[in-house]
Amino acid sequence: MFKTRLISGIVLVALAVGTVLLGGPVLLITVAFLTFVGMWELYSAVGLTGAALAEKKGIGKMNLLLGAAYVGALSYELTLFFLPERYLLVSVIFTMLLLLAVYVFTYPKFHADQVMDAFFGMAYLALPLGCLYLVRMRPGGLVIVVLIFISSWGSDTFAYCAGVLFGKHKMSPKLSPKKSVEGAIGGIVGAAGLAALYAFLMKQPIPVYMVLCAAGALISMVGDLAASGIKRDRGIKDYGFLIPGHGGILDRFDSMLFTAPVIYFLSIVFLPAGGVL
Repeated sequence: MFKTRLISGIVLVALAVGTVLLGGPVLLITVAFLTFVGMWELYSAVGLTGAALAEKKGIGKMNLLLGAAYVGALSYELTLFFLPERYLLVSVIFTMLLLLAVYVFTYPKFHADQVMDAFFGMAYLALPLGCLYLVRMRPGGLVIVVLIFISSWGSDTFAYCAGVLFGKHKMSPKLSPKKSVEGAIGGIVGAAGLAALYAFLMKQPIPVYMVLCAAGALISMVGDLAASGIKRDRGIKDYGFLIPGHGGILDRFDSMLFTAPVIYFLSIVFLPAGGVL
């Protein structure tokens, strides 16, 4: 199991580095793929696909409501590529209106809570992962986008090590019994340390990079716990099986759904003109 997880992790990192370096359409297609697969995993978990992944009945069927959600996600991805950022809100509103139109004109086929779940799935995946693309495509983005990975995957590694070595106080015993306060502190400190080393090597402002990654690491824990909470509510271990040893897209990218927006907005605030100092 460890060997499978390690090999998958190495391949995943290599793919991430490659797509981020290339940027542009390649990165956008990758972001869209992660978004669409992640949406399907979430919809399967909450029963919107009609298959109920939680009951181990396999993958379900697409329906009109989910089709509308995917059209909304696609419109968001296309807006990312073709239009200025100020138009992104339009695609979000379009998705909401499209889902409500399906709800109204097919009534009573779908319930209101299903419409809300469908909209949440689109917003939960498309908007945060879109920030990964937005950060990369800004001036100096090739350097700044690495902070997203440091804040999520880097902090996760340090949190695990610190938790194993020093963990005594449970952070959220009912939601995630293995996570400790000491592990959380280790993750934040570790991410800040990695950011400092990275900033030094890239000749960037060390304090700013440390603040960005510390904030990203802190919020990444919320993303991790939120994804765990949904799984516990639905009685499932993993969201999917796409990544051997890790589970599904949501199992591996849950923290990044929170770190990407944080790094995006903080980099706008702290890095002048969106560029590298």
